[in-house]
Amino acid sequence: MSTAFVESVDVSGGEIIRPETTLDTAPTDSILKVRGLTKRFPMPRDRFFGPRPTLTAVAGISFELVAGETLALVGESGCGKSTVGNLVLNLIAPTEGTIAFEGEDLSRADAARWRARRRDMQLIFQDSGSALDPRLTIDRQVAEGLDIHAIGTVSDRLDRAHRMLEAVGLGGDLVGRYPHELSGGQQQRAVIARALVVEPKLVVCDEPVAALDVSVQAQVVNLLQDLQQAYGLTYLFISHDLSVVRHVADRVAVMYLGRFVEVARRDVLFARPAHPYSRALIGAVPAARSRHGRKVHPVALAGEPPSPMFPPIGCALNPRCPFATDRCRRETPELRSLAGGGLVACHHAEGLP
Repeated sequence: MSTAFVESVDVSGGEIIRPETTLDTAPTDSILKVRGLTKRFPMPRDRFFGPRPTLTAVAGISFELVAGETLALVGESGCGKSTVGNLVLNLIAPTEGTIAFEGEDLSRADAARWRARRRDMQLIFQDSGSALDPRLTIDRQVAEGLDIHAIGTVSDRLDRAHRMLEAVGLGGDLVGRYPHELSGGQQQRAVIARALVVEPKLVVCDEPVAALDVSVQAQVVNLLQDLQQAYGLTYLFISHDLSVVRHVADRVAVMYLGRFVEVARRDVLFARPAHPYSRALIGAVPAARSRHGRKVHPVALAGEPPSPMFPPIGCALNPRCPFATDRCRRETPELRSLAGGGLVACHHAEGLP
């Protein structure tokens, strides 16, 4: 199916720049395919001649993203969510696994090929204050991507940057301000404009609203959804805020200690979480655990997450899980299909109370 882009769409009081090409992607096609993605970091030795320990941040995950959808990665801090986003964009090199974007295997692509692909794969940073250069006005920073990829004419680039800033609600005299002259929400809008001005297809949103006030979070989340619909964007949305995830995601992947423990459609996950860890996360957030009058009963997990340098044998959750059995302490569960939909990595998902 071919979807022609309209010339402009009004969002947040501004005009969205539309790409000059068309998107010839069927709605069932996968724009991103990740297989066996693993990242191990070497750690300092305990002894001078001792073995060098490794920290496994991501442990062999696989997933696909369909063009136009939002896949959310959720989990506790340190579970590997942001590392997955950095691996997908090749900001850090994977230890193992393959990454294919629009059918092209980028696992062994050189720096020049990745540079060419940067236009199609962009990142929205969590800390907008650190992501912006304090020495440049925001319109100059938004135009930098156009300069790097030689998009448009030299005289046209700053005008395109201004129109993109207007699209995210930073029009008028705000376009020529420096980052320190903007509020936190305005800085994040500038970061979004900088990512989208080069007309990407895939956007990794790394905790894009975590540092914002609740009222500003809602505005930015709504803006991201409006921009996704207008541009046909695909989001890999990384967050620990389940209330936000419940609002934006099409599918949700729950991570624990570098692995996916459950992957399901948003409505299925929040109505019937199958994994004890998913139930613990959703049950801990009152706004997230009620849906259409049904409530998810919280699961109390004992202790703290173990170190990824020394993961438990068997199921990684077994030292904290109230439902763990001897099998959980011996065998590592693999992701498998559930009758009600979704995938779960739990030996006893069907029999949990």
